[in-house]
Amino acid sequence: MSDAHNHNHNHLAELEALAQLRHSAAHLLAAAVLELYPDAKPTIGPATDDGFYYDFDFSEPISENDLPKIEKKMKELVKHWREFSHQVVTADEALELYKKNEYKSELIREFAGENRTLTLYMAGNFTDLCRGGHVESPKKELKFFKLLSLAGAYWRGSEENKMLTRIYGTAFFSKDELKENLQMREDAKARDHRKLGKELGLFVFSDTIGKGLPLWTEKGTTIRRELERFITDEEIRRGYKHVMTPDIANLDLYRKSGHYPYYKDSMYAPIKIEDEEYMLRPMTCPHHFELYSSAPHSYRELPMRIAELAKLYRYERSGELSGLIRVRSFCLADSHIICSKDQAKAEINGVLDLIEYISSVFGLEKGKNYSYRLSLGDRSDEKKYFKDDASWDFAEKVLRQVLIERDAVYVEAEGEAAFYGPKIDVQMRNVNGKEDTAFTVQYDFVMPKRFDLKFTNEAGEEEQPVVVHRSSIGAIERSIAFLIEHYAGKFPVWLSPTQVSILPISDNYLEYAEEVKIALARHNVRVHLDDRSERLQAKIRHAQMEQIPYMLVVGEKEVADGTVAVRHRDKKEQQVMKIADFVSLVVSEIAEKK
Repeated sequence: MSDAHNHNHNHLAELEALAQLRHSAAHLLAAAVLELYPDAKPTIGPATDDGFYYDFDFSEPISENDLPKIEKKMKELVKHWREFSHQVVTADEALELYKKNEYKSELIREFAGENRTLTLYMAGNFTDLCRGGHVESPKKELKFFKLLSLAGAYWRGSEENKMLTRIYGTAFFSKDELKENLQMREDAKARDHRKLGKELGLFVFSDTIGKGLPLWTEKGTTIRRELERFITDEEIRRGYKHVMTPDIANLDLYRKSGHYPYYKDSMYAPIKIEDEEYMLRPMTCPHHFELYSSAPHSYRELPMRIAELAKLYRYERSGELSGLIRVRSFCLADSHIICSKDQAKAEINGVLDLIEYISSVFGLEKGKNYSYRLSLGDRSDEKKYFKDDASWDFAEKVLRQVLIERDAVYVEAEGEAAFYGPKIDVQMRNVNGKEDTAFTVQYDFVMPKRFDLKFTNEAGEEEQPVVVHRSSIGAIERSIAFLIEHYAGKFPVWLSPTQVSILPISDNYLEYAEEVKIALARHNVRVHLDDRSERLQAKIRHAQMEQIPYMLVVGEKEVADGTVAVRHRDKKEQQVMKIADFVSLVVSEIAEKK
C-alpha cells in the first residue's frame, strides 16, 4: 500500500473518531437543553465537518446569550455520563415514547424499515433515537467543546415546514485543538467575504432585484474581468476553443440531455413562448454538444476542447444562499473536452495540470488549501445513476489511475458522482477550515450516446467519443469569495481594483501628481489620484482601508527631483524612486502575477 493510501486510511479513521465525539456532544447538548427547557422538542443533531448542531422547537425563543448557560449545564451533566448504552425497540414503543414530539414521530415512521425496529441510545438520564456512533467514555473523552451560535433552520430543510432553532457547537479531543479552532473562527470572521466585500465596495445584493443575484460594483467587476482574462488566455494557450452560447434554451434540449427531470428541482421553471417552453440554462453541456454536432469531425481534430465563460442560473432555496458562495446566477469557467476513449487519461491529466497551475498563481498549496476527492457512482441506485457497469468500471479506473500516477493524496466518496459518470472533485478549504467543491473533472460516457456524438476514426469508421467535463476555476463568484477570504481583502497587485494611489501633500503638487498618473495609466496601471484637500495622514489611512497595494506621496522634493515616495500597504518605510523605475517595477509585478 502506498504512503498516500496509508495517509488516506489514517485520515479517515481520525475523521470517524472526531465525528463520533461530535455526535456524542450533540446528545449532550440536547440533554442540557431539556434540563433547562423541559418544553423544548429535540429533532435531529448530527456531527458536521467542523462540529455539530442540534435543531429544537422551543416554546419560547432563546438567544445567543443563553448559550453559556446551556454549555455550563452540559459540563455538569457529562460528569455523570459513564457510557452510551443502547436498546432495540419496536416502532410502536418508540412512538409511545415520543408521542408529544411530532418531529421524532415523523422520523420513527420513516426509518422503522421492514423489521419495524429502531435503536435508542441512553447516557445519564437522556435517551435519544439514534443509529449509534459514540465515544466509549463520554465522562473522560467529552471535555473540550464550545457552543458557537444560533440560527433558524426549517424542519427537514423545507420552507413549507416550521422554523426551528439550530444550536451550533464544536468539539475536539484536546484543549489545544479546541483553542486553535476557536482562534481560527475569530480570524475567519474578520476575513468573511461578505464583510470584506461590503467594506471594500466589491458587490451588493438587492432584495428588489432578488435573493442570490449579486450586483457587481466597478471595483468588483475589475477583479472579475482580470480573472476572466487570465483564465481565457491561459486556456487558449493550452489549446481550448473559446465559444459563446445563449443563456436560454428550449426545454427539449434538457429532456434530450436527461438533465430534465433529473435536475428539475434546481432549475428555474420553464418560460412559455409561442407554444414552446424555454428555460434559463443551469449548465452548458448540451449547448456545446450541439455546437460539436453542427459539422462532421475526424479523429485528427480530437481532442476538441470547447470552453466558455458561461452565465448559468440555478434555483437555490433561500435558506441555502450564502454571500457569493451560493448564488442563483453565476458564471462558470466551463469546458467540454470531446476525445477518443484512449485520449481521456491524458486529457484528465492536462486538466489537473491546468488547475494546479492556476492554483499556484493564486498562492494556493495542494494538500493545504485544496485536495482531491474521487467521486464514485452507487451502482445499486439505478434511479440516480445511468446503468452501464462496464463503462462505470472503465471510467472509475481511468480517474483512479490518474490520481495514483500523480501521487495525489485523495479520498474516495461513494455515491457522489453525477448520473452520467464518475468525477474528480477539487475540494477547497476555506478560512473556516470547511471544504467546498471548487471545481470538478468528470468522465462522461452517457451524453455522447444521448447526443449521438460521432467522429471518423483512422479506419474511416464512425466512432463514439467520450466527454470530459471540467472547470478550471469553478464559478467566478465562488472563486472570488474564496480569494477575498484567502487574501483577507489584500489582493495581489494584478487583481487589485486600484493598484496605485497618488497622494499629493497639498494642492500645490496636483499638476505633478497628474503627470505621474498619466505615466502609469499609459501602461494600463489602474491608478487613482487622491486630489481631496485633506491632510496626508487621512489620505494614507483611506488608501490603506481600501487595501491599495502602492501609495505614491508627492511633495516639493519629489517635484524637484522627478521622483515619487513609494509606500507599500504592508510596510511602514518609504522608498524614493524615479517615476520610470516605479512604473517598470509595478508593470513587471502585474505581468508576473506576483
